[in-house]
Amino acid sequence: MKLPGTHREFALRITGGSQLAGDLCVSGSKNAALPEMAAALLTSEPVRLNNVPKVSDAAVMAEILGGLGGRAEGEGSMLLRMGHARDTNVPDELGRRMRATILLLGALLGRFGQARVPRPGGDDIGARRVEQHLRGLRQMGARIEESATEIVAEVDRLRGARIVFDLPTVTGTENILLAAVLAEGRTEIFNAAREPHVQDLCRLLTKMGARIEGIGTERLVVDGVRELGGAEHTVIADYLEAGTYAIAVAAAGGELRIECSSPEDLHVVLLKLELAGAHVQTGDGWFQVGRRPRTRIKPIDMSTWTFPGFPTDLQAQYMALMTQADGEAVISEYVHENRFQHVNQLAKMGAGITVEGRLHAVVHGPCRLHGTEVSIPDIRSGAALVIAALCAEDESLLRNAWHVERGYEDMAGKLASIGAQIQRVEVDSEGSRHSHTYE
Repeated sequence: MKLPGTHREFALRITGGSQLAGDLCVSGSKNAALPEMAAALLTSEPVRLNNVPKVSDAAVMAEILGGLGGRAEGEGSMLLRMGHARDTNVPDELGRRMRATILLLGALLGRFGQARVPRPGGDDIGARRVEQHLRGLRQMGARIEESATEIVAEVDRLRGARIVFDLPTVTGTENILLAAVLAEGRTEIFNAAREPHVQDLCRLLTKMGARIEGIGTERLVVDGVRELGGAEHTVIADYLEAGTYAIAVAAAGGELRIECSSPEDLHVVLLKLELAGAHVQTGDGWFQVGRRPRTRIKPIDMSTWTFPGFPTDLQAQYMALMTQADGEAVISEYVHENRFQHVNQLAKMGAGITVEGRLHAVVHGPCRLHGTEVSIPDIRSGAALVIAALCAEDESLLRNAWHVERGYEDMAGKLASIGAQIQRVEVDSEGSRHSHTYE
């Protein structure tokens, strides 16, 4: 897989008005695969991960692991050989491409007792609080120096500790887990994140020989072991991808069966879609969402929260849906402080949205969206703009579409397979279109 910045810029060209119909199988979870790839650093034995999504963030993590001395072989089914890994210095250029780089801090400290990582990059959606990670690692005995550009840490051996998060943090929980499994003694994590990808990381670590209790609860107990072994593990399905397509069909209309994904991970999202006028059916490992052409979308307020609440990673997509609702809907973002970046781009398409402070946005529907050129600022905003373009009149051009490929495997191909008029096109810096790489 090519990485962002290594190829000609491309965009998504979408003609709105088509309904979506058919079946989709959800890919593996990026948010599970990245920490699980980092977990391979904790053992000298091979770790095989199946169902790894073919997204650019996974390619970046694979390249980082290779730069540290290991080997990451294959796509989809990935064999990670970290036995020869020795370097603990994560290269800046790669490390700043995504937020998940911070997870290497706990893994490198656990395996080698030292680590140097650049300040994490990825989506600019606010100051996602790295200090909770660092405070927990310091409680475990790590000596950490910070600068504006890097984090450097070392320890003789990590020791178990009682760690309390003031707010649940997914990557913070994962980082402490990666550090704790090889630490001396017991680590207790209070107010731990419970997201499905956190649970999946725990399952992989357990297969590798870790001792973890309380998986899926707000209190995790880890008893450190001297060493971990290899394992084979299948990455869980991406419930955020499933939720994105569920919202898309509710917005554009049609009938979509979403397979390979558990509806239990999306209880609140599916409830909101039902309240908004979609019909939902669920089964074992699948669910179906549809909306008939004459069924009007109702305005339903929504507030994001940590799992099992409404995911912050589906807030932007839900906002795009509410532009089609018959009335005003209030959307409150309580997880990240800078997650309304899609508002300006939606406004270019004709959306009426008022942002009130840092936490609330009011969508004044129904909005008659029109096709235009917009720029994608981050992964989930990109998904929202795709949904808006599916609902808009005429043609939209979504630039900086590489953001979407950081988190969604072949979104253009999957949407085209269920009836969307979408093309992946190459463009130059002036916006001229060159050739279709996908249709």
